[in-house]
Amino acid sequence: MHDHAPAAGGIRSASSRRLLAISLSLTASVMIVQIVGAVLTGSLALLADAAHMFTDASALVIALIASAVAARPADDRRTFGYQRAEVFGALINAIILILLAGWVAIEGVGRLLDPSGVEVTGTLMLVVAAGGLLANAVSMWLLSRAQKTSINVRGAYLEVMGDLIGSVAVIIAAVVIMTTGWMPADAIASLLIAAMIVPRAIALLREVFSVLAESAPQGTAVSDIRSHLLDYDGVVGVHDVHVWQLTRGAPVFTAHVLVAPTLLADGGSGRLLANLQACLADHFDVEHSTFQIEPVEQSDCEPRHA
Repeated sequence: MHDHAPAAGGIRSASSRRLLAISLSLTASVMIVQIVGAVLTGSLALLADAAHMFTDASALVIALIASAVAARPADDRRTFGYQRAEVFGALINAIILILLAGWVAIEGVGRLLDPSGVEVTGTLMLVVAAGGLLANAVSMWLLSRAQKTSINVRGAYLEVMGDLIGSVAVIIAAVVIMTTGWMPADAIASLLIAAMIVPRAIALLREVFSVLAESAPQGTAVSDIRSHLLDYDGVVGVHDVHVWQLTRGAPVFTAHVLVAPTLLADGGSGRLLANLQACLADHFDVEHSTFQIEPVEQSDCEPRHA
């Protein structure tokens, strides 16, 4: 017996998807401008900030993918649907981010050790960085309301906030170069931004590996779930408990439930199943749950809680 409730990971609001699309357009546009600006000015910090912008664009793309795949129905080939597309996309993004951050760090240290020949155009660097700051501020404003009700939009909002800090670092470096001519300020800003990228990429990798390893979602205590299920009248034991997630915000639960013979004789299995599914949905945010009801006398094992 099971319940095929809709997955909770997608963004269901059309207005949220529209805001994400607008924010993605802004972020991608500024990222391209920063790359061009980095080439024209010779600024490594601008290029690092463009890589930082890439993290924001990736988060927005992942959120939009989550919105699209959540609405796509499952089929006989992919019985759980296509939500894992978000996970594979996140894996590719995390690898790209680590490679970019590593390259920026190596180049930045090289410029600090040998600053001769490094020439950065501070004025143009300031203009481009200020444009990035403005775009990030607009994106945060667009997402500020929706991020209160959507975990995916919330993630994108935090990514944009992080990039806004990166833009501030580039602006400070540009001002230092313009006023003092001290070129190492650009390399220092690039190293700061690279240091901001790496922890976020590693955290993303950890989440991806956790999902692919079918680990229980972070914050989910299987022992607590088992205890809740055992509190229902007629439940004698719970075993073969499995909790994993298809993607962020889409947990799945299965368990075998041993019940007293009197409950089945009274026709109470349907009511019990509804109560168990409601327990998972209400207390643990698990909307896709599968239970196998087993009468004690037909079980090959003694009633157990593990």
